[in-house]
Amino acid sequence: MIVDDRVLHEDFVPSEVVHRHEAVNHLSETLEPLLSDARPETAFLFGPTGVGKTCIARYTVDQLREQLPSVRTAYVNCWQEYTRFRVLYSVLEAVDRAFDVHRSTPKDELFRRLSDANDQPIVAILDEVDQLEETEVLYDLHRLPHVSLVLIANREEELFASFDDRVRSRLRAGTRVQFDRYGTDELVAILEERAVQGLEPGVVDERHLRTIADAAAGDARVGIGILRSAVRRAERRGLESVTDDVLEASIPDARTAIRRKTVEQLIEHQRVLYDLIAEAGEIEPGELYAAYEEAVEDPKTNRTLRNYLTKMVHYDLIEAVGERRGRTYRLVDDE
Repeated sequence: MIVDDRVLHEDFVPSEVVHRHEAVNHLSETLEPLLSDARPETAFLFGPTGVGKTCIARYTVDQLREQLPSVRTAYVNCWQEYTRFRVLYSVLEAVDRAFDVHRSTPKDELFRRLSDANDQPIVAILDEVDQLEETEVLYDLHRLPHVSLVLIANREEELFASFDDRVRSRLRAGTRVQFDRYGTDELVAILEERAVQGLEPGVVDERHLRTIADAAAGDARVGIGILRSAVRRAERRGLESVTDDVLEASIPDARTAIRRKTVEQLIEHQRVLYDLIAEAGEIEPGELYAAYEEAVEDPKTNRTLRNYLTKMVHYDLIEAVGERRGRTYRLVDDE
């Protein structure tokens, strides 16, 4: 049933994008100065989870490389690489300059190496940039005239609130590309394209794709996950196509799998917060912070904790109930 399993994963970058042409054009225009040996403005891609920000960034940079093969690219997921050292190392590794770098290598040495790697332009895509714990690395990268930045986050206000004045003043003038939730028809078209590329003909019909799109509520990550889950379940049953009962069972399974994967990606202190909320059932911020401070040896600031909680809300791991003074946190129900 599955012809190309890669296509059924959210991080697959298609050779052609379905919808988001305006976003592609906007980002392409922003990066266009590179074709004339000039440096583009920093590009910001903002929007909720599962609306194609990462896919469009990587697709557009791939298109740029077809026109300018000399440009080097680095993709950094700041959810995993959230310190200055890790980001600089990731960019160096992407341009083959990370040899003989160890954990004890000074961060200034990493910066010097990146500064010296100026023979060709570098486009660095920093995904989940609102997860950075050391945002001064953005100042580092912005200082390098041969490095151009594409920064991906959920919301501009929350991202800029995490910057110090030096970083904020450098990046304020960048180009913004805003992403909204997919409509049902748009998500059906995306899923249909994935099915054409990744599945045998007839494995899934448009009625099922529309059911998946409705269940995904504008989130392509969820939609692709449901499609993948349904096809694999049908395969295990020895069926030749997805059926209504297979799809019905796959929707909650896919959501659970996505949530489990996201929980596994949480960094240590986020996971502590998540587990404390799970244990309490529902908890107000002051009580949560107090429990957190008892649970860890080197607690983060309240501001950092608020950023962590906001990120988990964006990813539908937890929900914030009520207004600020009466707010409580609880896990999102899988049902």
